[in-house]
Amino acid sequence: MLVRSGIFSALIVSLLLALPPMSYSASSSDGAPDNGIIKVKSVYSFGETVARLKADISSKGIMFFSAIDQSQLGAGAGITLNPSTLLIFGNPPLGIQFLTSNPDSGLDWPVRLLVRKDRDGQVWAVYTDFGWIARRHGISDRDAQFKMASAVIASITSSVASKR
Repeated sequence: MLVRSGIFSALIVSLLLALPPMSYSASSSDGAPDNGIIKVKSVYSFGETVARLKADISSKGIMFFSAIDQSQLGAGAGITLNPSTLLIFGNPPLGIQFLTSNPDSGLDWPVRLLVRKDRDGQVWAVYTDFGWIARRHGISDRDAQFKMASAVIASITSSVASKR
């Protein structure tokens, strides 16, 4: 089920007002990540972080495509990897608009959200900054859509950034 944009926008605005502070990677002078990577520190265990993110995606009516357990793939190849799962999801009516501006942006759609545990045991939700994606693909005619995508991913990752 896809959510109507008016109701969805109101929901996102109200959720953004309640967002906790997040931990980010290094930024350029304009505030955008230099490498396009945004990291949000989770306050939950690895398994609970994955479960909460999937539940939040579902509760927003966003299409969930896949969860790829990268540590399991590593184990199958005889390589040990800290827990790492890639979540793939999206809202086709929103995301496909980027492809109409530049078909090569399909490299970054649907949305990918990596959940990983580092060497110190900290769990992170990691994704590519949508402003960085817009610059990467030279898309300048979809500002409102990129802002919406940024608001949605911020809302989703906020579900693990603080206890609620």
